[in-house]
Amino acid sequence: MSQTNAFYAQSGGVTAVINASACGVIETARRYPAEIGTVYAGRNGILGALHEDLIDTGEETAEAIRALRHTPAGAFGSARYKLKGLEENRAEYQRLIEVFRAHQIGYFFYNGGGDSQDTAHKVSQMGAAMDYPLICIGIPKTVDNDLPLTDCCPGFGSAAKYLATSLREAALDVASMAKTSTKVFIMEVMGRHAGWLTAACGLAGDGPGEAPHLLLFPELPFVAEDFLKRVQETVETRGYCVIAVSEGIKTPDGKFLAESGLRDAFGHAQLGGVAPHLAQLVRDRLGYKYHWAVADYLQRAARHLASRTDVRQAYAVGQAAVKLALRGRNAVMPTIQRLSDEPYRWRVSSVSLAAVANQERALPRHFITADGYGITAEARRYLEPLIAGEDYPPYHKGVPAYVRLQLISVARKLPAFTG
Repeated sequence: MSQTNAFYAQSGGVTAVINASACGVIETARRYPAEIGTVYAGRNGILGALHEDLIDTGEETAEAIRALRHTPAGAFGSARYKLKGLEENRAEYQRLIEVFRAHQIGYFFYNGGGDSQDTAHKVSQMGAAMDYPLICIGIPKTVDNDLPLTDCCPGFGSAAKYLATSLREAALDVASMAKTSTKVFIMEVMGRHAGWLTAACGLAGDGPGEAPHLLLFPELPFVAEDFLKRVQETVETRGYCVIAVSEGIKTPDGKFLAESGLRDAFGHAQLGGVAPHLAQLVRDRLGYKYHWAVADYLQRAARHLASRTDVRQAYAVGQAAVKLALRGRNAVMPTIQRLSDEPYRWRVSSVSLAAVANQERALPRHFITADGYGITAEARRYLEPLIAGEDYPPYHKGVPAYVRLQLISVARKLPAFTG
């Protein structure tokens, strides 16, 4: 393919390192001016393509693009917007192709999780159906670490590092005051169906009896009586109990313990509030003084404590996406392939988008201890390399110095989209 433009968009919940992938895409594309002209970015993700709201990344300096590597969140704006099936809403997919045609876009890079990989796959199908030469590459991203066929997902390692660190520090606080104050501390972490982040909290302690004392995974049913018994035993033995819990834990009948009844843009149940729910249960049934915390956005935004491994992998999959596209690979996603644990070695490979679209990878049962409340040695071997190393951002006046791009819009060529 002769020189053509590219389109990059960020999708779903952002991470501490998604911009490192954007950096990898843009810097790599700039090294191939004969093949790739302008890299456009979608303002607010795929909505930028639907509404022809494109950002010209060529207007950004090399220094600004380089600074994306250490800047958290989504520099171009992300969105939770799920395109329906090709037959359900063909107009949206046709609109995307029309916008790409109008701006001579031949490469589509979509940075997101399982739903996003499904979208990229469907866009590739629509390009073929409309006889438009378009190469679609998905770029993995999710703190949940639940994409299949990749050893890990960029974004997870940094969130895991933040949670393990925060829980270790909070546990020291609780232990200091347990004699006369708080006996139970509960931290709620992300993870609707997959307990990878909950498992990462287990790295906060590395010896017998060290906090966290209990981990509650969405892969296993929550049984209140057994939980309360374990809390009481831990307080009586250790003097206090530190707990990490996934937002997505369920009762034995399969219902989320903390479902609000609302749905997000992807159709997923809106969760939150499991930590105060458990805390109140502990207070009502055991009478212990408690504190709870919800890591919420902090766990996915904490670039100041990013994993060096995670940053490097996030950049690498962005870089690989461009190289795959230039080789003519279509409807694929770059993946992380682990070569060894000690020393930790990895390389970038790829899989078809069809294989990862709308798929979720749960935490394996052999990563959870037999009693259901901890992580195994095998889980530690898997997790520890992913949080290894520090990659601090530059600081100015005592706080991290993050870049704000110019985000210069491209002139529209088409009528407004009303579909």
